[in-house]
Amino acid sequence: MKKFEKVKNIHFVGIGGAGMIGIAKVLLQKGYSISGSDLNFSNDLIRLQNDGAKVYEGHAKENITGADLLVISSAISENNPEIIQAREQQITIIPRAEMLGSIMIGYESIAVAGSHGKTTTTSMIAKIFSQADLSPTYVVGGKILSTDENSDLGKGKYLVAEADESDGTFIHLQPDVALVTNIDDDHLAHYNNIFENLLDSFVAFLENIPFWGYMVINGDDEDVLKVSERISRKKVTFGETENCNYKITDVRSLNGNQSFNILDVRKNHSYKFSLNIPGKHNVFNAAGSIAVALEEGIKIDAIQKAISEFSGVGRRYEKHKINISSKDIVLIDDYGHHPIEINANLSAIKEEYPYKKVCMIFQPHRYTRTEQLFDDFVKVLSQVDSLILLDIYSASEKPIDGINSQTIVRKIKEKGHEDVIHVADHDEIIDALHSKKDNIDILVTQGAGSISKVCDTIINDV
Repeated sequence: MKKFEKVKNIHFVGIGGAGMIGIAKVLLQKGYSISGSDLNFSNDLIRLQNDGAKVYEGHAKENITGADLLVISSAISENNPEIIQAREQQITIIPRAEMLGSIMIGYESIAVAGSHGKTTTTSMIAKIFSQADLSPTYVVGGKILSTDENSDLGKGKYLVAEADESDGTFIHLQPDVALVTNIDDDHLAHYNNIFENLLDSFVAFLENIPFWGYMVINGDDEDVLKVSERISRKKVTFGETENCNYKITDVRSLNGNQSFNILDVRKNHSYKFSLNIPGKHNVFNAAGSIAVALEEGIKIDAIQKAISEFSGVGRRYEKHKINISSKDIVLIDDYGHHPIEINANLSAIKEEYPYKKVCMIFQPHRYTRTEQLFDDFVKVLSQVDSLILLDIYSASEKPIDGINSQTIVRKIKEKGHEDVIHVADHDEIIDALHSKKDNIDILVTQGAGSISKVCDTIINDV
């Protein structure tokens, strides 16, 4: 941190983003003067403001008065008035990941990358290291349910952070340890819809590992293995295949709880774990976390206790109890917005609630993703008993002709699914739920856009 000690006042444009607010909080805890702006004022921003940050609702050039540095998220456009003003005043502007990389300097850092599971895996590692009394600093792209925080300044030597590939900026990070959960065809719009470009970005990220560091990789993922072959660093693998260093065995699930073993192949010793969240994907998230912890020499009893007590991350299979017209219903809120993530969530629901009727409210995220994966969305969404489709959340993208929620509804109905509707006005959702209550045991709010507000509305007003 001495490298930028002359920078005192740091302004975040889009401070309310999950990745931004965590970094802002850590810097505030380190003693920097923090300000920021966002279009919406959330409870998290109110908490950050109460901690000492200056937060503005809306963007205006006056907001950056006194700023030495601007940190921006990838969602901020070039014509933002604060960015324009900063350029006129020749104030340095950097992406979020570059600031995260600067914070990492001086720590033994662990960065978690991958198309799916980053937030949960990062949170699990932070939980394990905290359980081992290592007091890690962590920055996560979601809220750890046990702490209600997505970041914290620890007292120890470790920093654990999520590395986001969505805009390519994770190449600014230089972690001592990099964990890659998987690689899939998400965020391809940033990579000119060329999958090889995405793979190249993972190569660039992993090449930043110093010669004394190592990578922990999913040994069952062909694309992860393909990328790792291009990197001359120590490789540690986890997965179910025979050649993995940490092999997953004996996975069993019951009522939303799971048990599994991890065989340390090199030591020929097996360890048993229990996990209180469902889904095979979460076993893999846990296995990667366990591999990092064992490589760092953490005692097995601390690892086992942390995994057994891990309660999840906000908006990742986050459960609530609600009542619709005197009927008790489980509401599951989930951030997943890729067909593979939605399918994993539905598999976890069927695992925990095998005979229940599932109604999903889904908000597609980005026109480009919806166009690219249209058939996959139709296939996975056809699995639910009842579907309510909201309009596509644009994330500042321009509409694409023929790509809309009404078209998805029509295609699903053509497959013979009758209980699917499009709701344009979010205020109509409550009425729709009351009309469908007899066909709902499990209600799912699924997606990465404004659907989180829909979930809040349902919890508070249904």
